[in-house]
Amino acid sequence: MPELTFDSNGLIPCIVQDADSGAVLTLAYMNEESLGKTQETGETWFFSRSRNRLWHKGEESGNVQKVRELRYDCDADAILALVEPTGPACHTGETTCFYRGFDGEPALQRFESPGELTSTLNARRAEMPEGSYTTQLLNDPPFIAEKVLEEAEEVTRAAREETDDRVANEAADVIYHLAVLMTQRGLSLQDAFAILNERAR
Repeated sequence: MPELTFDSNGLIPCIVQDADSGAVLTLAYMNEESLGKTQETGETWFFSRSRNRLWHKGEESGNVQKVRELRYDCDADAILALVEPTGPACHTGETTCFYRGFDGEPALQRFESPGELTSTLNARRAEMPEGSYTTQLLNDPPFIAEKVLEEAEEVTRAAREETDDRVANEAADVIYHLAVLMTQRGLSLQDAFAILNERAR
């Protein structure tokens, strides 16, 4: 374990982030014991300052967080936990505790990152709801391929002849259909991004 700096109460802040979507889920605190349990079990454990005890995230709600990776910051006084959440992180039922903007409006927007799209498509793949366009695509791989080609041609035409708004709309169609194609193959947009990251090195 790295040499971490705990505060005078023996605590260190832990930022919890969805490993796929990138959404910041919550800020909690760990002590050495809860950090050890997190590493041992592969699920997040924290120290509750209000209850003055350890708590296993999801012990009451069932919304556990499976830890994919733990990191620490440059000053070794904060932890980042990249997790796979099995349900909402917030006790209110919201996906993230950071769902309110300073203007009073809900801050969370769908598809804040490609990971949100991936999560939605994986849910469609698991449930295959009747009447869903995504379900129709998933059930017909050649049709998905045709739609990717069709949408790519449309964004190309928009880039030549139409407004920026039309380009953005057509690009969104390309990304959606490409994401469905990859989901049907058991892949995700993140797999493509991982290759881009390797190429950038």
